[in-house]
Amino acid sequence: MDLIIRLFGIPPAYAQDAGGLGSIVSIAPLILIFVVFYVLLIRPQQKKQKDHQAMLGSLVKGERVVTGGGIVGTVVKIDAEKDEMFVEIAPNVRVAVLRSTIASVIRESAEKPAAAPGGAKVETPKPANDPPQADQPKRG
Repeated sequence: MDLIIRLFGIPPAYAQDAGGLGSIVSIAPLILIFVVFYVLLIRPQQKKQKDHQAMLGSLVKGERVVTGGGIVGTVVKIDAEKDEMFVEIAPNVRVAVLRSTIASVIRESAEKPAAAPGGAKVETPKPANDPPQADQPKRG
């Protein structure tokens, strides 16, 4: 070590080893970045993929589905050996799709509007430019 210091003129303060704590401090930001990526990106994606696989496994005949290409139809037949299913997209029009191309299942409860509390009828507001009704006086 003394030979290197004499040949290259490195002062003794710079030639000393940084110690064990210096290497841990220099690696800490990398570990922190990995933890943040895992928590914010990797873990939620794994959960989403697991939920999608469970949804694909629970598909049954008669469910309305959306394919990855955006085609909406009803499952009419499932062929487990080939990992295919037949989806009816119009009356008497059936297409064979792979199970893995199903993007989502359309639930009937999502299409029905929510009822008002107490069973009251909910009226939608009318646009302002509608002509007045017969029972309403004309403004002007």
